[in-house]
Amino acid sequence: MAATDIARQVGEGCRTVPLAGHVGFDSLPDQLVNKSVSQGFCFNILCVGETGLGKSTLMDTLFNTKFEGEPATHTQPGVQLRSSTYDLQESNVGLKLTIVSTVGFGDQINKEDSYKPIVEFIDAQFEAYLQEELKIRRVLHTYHDSRIHACLYFIAPTGHSLKSLDLVTMKKLDSKVNIIPIIAKSDAISKSELTKFKIKITSELVSNGVQIYQFPTDDESVAEINGTMNAHLPFAVIGSTEELKIGNKMMKARQYPWGTVQVENEAHCDFVKLREMLIRVNMEDLREQTHSRHYELYRRCKLEEMGFKDTDPDSKPFSLQETYEAKRNEFLGELQKKEEEMRQMFVQRVKEKEAELKEAEKELHEKFDRLKKLHQDEKKKLEDKKKSLDDEVNAFKQRKTAAELLQSQGSQAGGSQTLKRDKEKKN
Repeated sequence: MAATDIARQVGEGCRTVPLAGHVGFDSLPDQLVNKSVSQGFCFNILCVGETGLGKSTLMDTLFNTKFEGEPATHTQPGVQLRSSTYDLQESNVGLKLTIVSTVGFGDQINKEDSYKPIVEFIDAQFEAYLQEELKIRRVLHTYHDSRIHACLYFIAPTGHSLKSLDLVTMKKLDSKVNIIPIIAKSDAISKSELTKFKIKITSELVSNGVQIYQFPTDDESVAEINGTMNAHLPFAVIGSTEELKIGNKMMKARQYPWGTVQVENEAHCDFVKLREMLIRVNMEDLREQTHSRHYELYRRCKLEEMGFKDTDPDSKPFSLQETYEAKRNEFLGELQKKEEEMRQMFVQRVKEKEAELKEAEKELHEKFDRLKKLHQDEKKKLEDKKKSLDDEVNAFKQRKTAAELLQSQGSQAGGSQTLKRDKEKKN
């Protein structure tokens, strides 16, 4: 029934029945809180920055603990992402905190592809969550969400301008993660230089179209503080786990020969502002923005690549089943087409092979005929040579026989002459 029909009936004198007592659905927020507290929360931070900017120290300072980790060196051949997960407890709230650091970022001579491992890592977490969503039996309530909720981008305190590496990396990441730029080790430059540096960084980000995370101002309860803090971006921070006694209190500070820098003193740095905005005020919004904005963008692009759409060519609603059937039919058609192409290619290859074999067979026959003819010619030559040799042998034998005959006749004639001479001597 339409709302106008209901209003018309109410206006005609329909009796309304007010609640006679407490029903209890106002306890739904409490139920949600109790359920969320029992399940616990997860928060994943990506720390991007060059080696030696104090990323690990700042994480220790932010969560007031000492995270285990090996110090990174400047000799890495490429950028590697190192992920560590910790279970933290504050009051009765549990937090599964994952800190991902970029080891070797900015240490190579050729920094052209330094951002690629970071983008691939973020996409890999989105892909893992998408694959879990697409399963028939999903267990998202127990699934460890490893998607990056906040990216703290550490900027070197040069006091001049952003490096090309910083601009390129943030431009590649702004559509995939909530970027919060921070100036690391901000005590390395003076207050006046720091103010100019912040203005320069903001100007360069805007001119290069880099979208950083803006603290939400649509909620009235946090609109004022978030609007004020948006004007302080990027935060200039200092990290330290060392506690020094200042006055009557123990405070986290850094001791220098010329004085002491207090980490939690807002006159010295923006560490308190970063902690308030990141953890106390906007942690849930960072989680929500990751899911509703960055992950949805990745999911939409991925499904469109797979061929899924919300509407057909006629702009009519398209159900998932229809999309699946259409994609399946398209896939089967392409598969059949490829199969036919492969079959034709196979037949063509067979014909080409048969032609090659026939050609090779023809060449072999020609070679055999040449060899056979050559053999016959050689055989004929040998026979002719043998015949000539036989003729020579026969002629030699004849000459030998004639010579022997002449020799025998000559010896007989010589013998008769000797006998005749002997007789003459006797007489």
